Amino acid sequence: MITGNEIRARFLKFFEEREHRVVSSSSLVPHNDPTLLFTNAGMNQFKDCFLGAEKRDYVRATTSQKCVRAGGKHNDLENVGRTARHHTFFEMLGNFSFGDYFKKEAIAYAWEFLTKDMGLDIDKLYVSVYTTDDEAADIWHKQEGVPRERIFRFEEDNFWSMGDTGPCGPCSEIFYDNGPEVGCDSPDCTVGCDCDRYMEIWNNVFMQFDRQPDGELVPLPKPAVDTGMGLERLATVMQKVQSNYDTDLLRDIIAYIEKLSGKTYGDNDENDVSMRVMADHSRATAYLIADGVLPSNEGRGYVLRRIMRRAMRHAKMLGFEDPVLFKTATFVLEFMNKAYPSEAARKDFVAKVVQNEEERFIATLGNGLRILQEEIAALEKTGQKVIPGETVFKLYDTYGFPVDLTADIVEKDGFELDEAGFETCMEAQRAKAREHWKGSGEEAVSAIYKKLVDEGIKTTFSGYEKTEDKGAVLALIKDGVLVDEAVCGETVEVITAVTPCYGESGGQVGDTGNISTADASLRIIDTKKPLENLFSHVCEVVTGSVQKGAEATISVDAERRQKIVLNHTATHLLQAAMQKILGDHIKQAGSLVTPDRLRFDFTHFSPVTTEEIIKIEEEVNKQIRVNAAVKSDVMAADTAEQAGAMALFGEKYGDEVRVISVGDYSMELCGGTHASAAGDIGLFRILSEGGIAAGVRRIEAVTGDGALAQVHQQQQALQRLANLVKAEPAQLETRLQKLLEQQKELEKEVEQLQAKANADKSGELVNQTQDVAGVKLLAVKVDGVDGKGLREFSDQLRDKLGSGVLVLTSTEGGKVALLVAVTKDLTSKVKAGDLIKPLAAIVGGRGGGKPELAQAGGADVDKVEALLQAAPEQLKELLG
Repeated sequence: MITGNEIRARFLKFFEEREHRVVSSSSLVPHNDPTLLFTNAGMNQFKDCFLGAEKRDYVRATTSQKCVRAGGKHNDLENVGRTARHHTFFEMLGNFSFGDYFKKEAIAYAWEFLTKDMGLDIDKLYVSVYTTDDEAADIWHKQEGVPRERIFRFEEDNFWSMGDTGPCGPCSEIFYDNGPEVGCDSPDCTVGCDCDRYMEIWNNVFMQFDRQPDGELVPLPKPAVDTGMGLERLATVMQKVQSNYDTDLLRDIIAYIEKLSGKTYGDNDENDVSMRVMADHSRATAYLIADGVLPSNEGRGYVLRRIMRRAMRHAKMLGFEDPVLFKTATFVLEFMNKAYPSEAARKDFVAKVVQNEEERFIATLGNGLRILQEEIAALEKTGQKVIPGETVFKLYDTYGFPVDLTADIVEKDGFELDEAGFETCMEAQRAKAREHWKGSGEEAVSAIYKKLVDEGIKTTFSGYEKTEDKGAVLALIKDGVLVDEAVCGETVEVITAVTPCYGESGGQVGDTGNISTADASLRIIDTKKPLENLFSHVCEVVTGSVQKGAEATISVDAERRQKIVLNHTATHLLQAAMQKILGDHIKQAGSLVTPDRLRFDFTHFSPVTTEEIIKIEEEVNKQIRVNAAVKSDVMAADTAEQAGAMALFGEKYGDEVRVISVGDYSMELCGGTHASAAGDIGLFRILSEGGIAAGVRRIEAVTGDGALAQVHQQQQALQRLANLVKAEPAQLETRLQKLLEQQKELEKEVEQLQAKANADKSGELVNQTQDVAGVKLLAVKVDGVDGKGLREFSDQLRDKLGSGVLVLTSTEGGKVALLVAVTKDLTSKVKAGDLIKPLAAIVGGRGGGKPELAQAGGADVDKVEALLQAAPEQLKELLG
């Protein structure tokens, strides 16, 4: 039997032998594309090549691309596990031509690979073309010999687009006949039927258009080819099984789940569904996290969390009580190591993220079940049998309860769900999600920059060697429009043929400086890098006027640049030090390098302790004192990876990369500017450390003069504190400890005096007790007591009361504190929580608690008397 790995390898080799460049799978997080939530097709990473906005040193490519479809237009999530073909994660085999070959060659390659290399029976293959694509139909018939009756024409399924906008065109699909035994009972069953008999295995997309936001189809500069074939589907055919889940690509994962659960696949339909869900979702979970996505409540993280919690729910249905998805996700990365080795190297990090999320979900699962049971109990009191849509959605959205799980739980009690109300809430959530995610988080590259690139305009960056250079003004952009001139007082973007100014990218801010021409002087406010090899200086025209075509001298603010390079090199040392001290799971999750400070976001699951921060600081400063040289090398990406160079999660790199090395201590892929030696940094100090998201933390630090200034600020602060307590800085801790001990003694004396005063006062207040239906009620206002004081006071009053109900209130700082206490012998008749709710509402508050004691707060101090007057009636009503 040919394995999935062998099919993948043979496909890539087939096209490599036909002059296609084998390109590695891109990240599941699309870069610079606001139209996509996840990479969902092999062509995503080549979008700009199809649009003509990016030129590469090859015109043919082939890939095996990781894909996820679990949000937006392409969303198969709810079908996963219940059908033979649906997945969240899958692999797409593809071959691409960027204006090199078109329909004839693409069709010939596909047919040759399937019928000769794979040896598929021609009599089991069918094809389809777009309704009006006579050219493709003729190629299939005349060139490849496919009979006309085996060529089908479709409209809806044979015009492909990546999204609502972007490259698109007619397509031609190839189908494999799985035989009547897997088909439906319809006598009209044929290609295009929804059953599993005629399975699409290959799609040839003929890129001819760029769809605009208004729907217009603009012809692409050069017609191109994008083909895709699902690896899982071809494996199903080649391994002669009926379901993708029965191929070795997924069956081995299911076998691992069998081993962990002690259950056998094939013995029970519901268990089989759960195992398929876990197998598929383990793949999506592992590779999304490996590419830098972390579970959260919005955007990509929200979709990942849904995938993970659906898998966790099915794990529970299989009998797992403890976290297990982290084990299956780790197994996936090890199992698929040959195809995706760099992702497998992150398995420890992936496991920690998943286990952390599982532990949180186990807790929320219990909370969700409690909320559902409370809702059922409340509805039973009113005789209703429909769970409100808002409740169903809250369980789904907050606690990860799929709708079918909620339905299963309540079915035994005769309840049903308000599905219409749930859908209303879901649509509101979808609208909110659409607002939150913006593709990679980057704005769409303005069409004006692409236009300039198409015209051959580019900028040579000389800033690694120089802080001043000369170059012609190639373009001026004012208010988003190309202009020929900008005059004094105007703000304009200046694009030059050469620049020493670094354009903001990779976390490093853009340079500032000056531009001068024969007729003008300009101040550079910022430097941007909107496209590869295109730099834009955002400038204020200080004097004169600047014209397109003028010769310019561009100079960097060297002092500011020097501060930036120190912070950038220190960031590299920081990451290496953290990996040494905290563990290899530490990965960069974002950074910002400015002249004033550096910010480093990293993956970690607990606060960094004071002791660890000290060790990290010491380690970085040690490397600064070693003063190793900082070197930059340009090398092939695979060479850099083999050498151990660290890359940013999901970052897009070309075939050649720039590698920054600080001695033997740090090696990273980086395009930024750096110090010439580690010793230039001078001093490194960490300012703060804290969490910013689940599993992601942030360190802010300073270097050089900034670090020295921070030391001085701390020394001055210590001296000021020492002066306040009349001690030397060296004795400050001892002096403060003594003062704190004195304060505790004074507080203890105050508490004793307050307790004595309360005891005296309680005796007076008991005389205000009322009789309500045979139950003693004491409802009074106590002055000068906070919520904690009310609790202590209530203990003394209950002792004196013996049996009864207390309603105590006080006002402090414009707020109302309220306490209700019930002696144990009366809690079967009246509960403190039931009495406090209507009383708290009078003062604009809410509260709750146990049957014996409940507390609340309110904001309406003018209604305290009304509250006390209402207490007898409310108690009487509860007593019946």
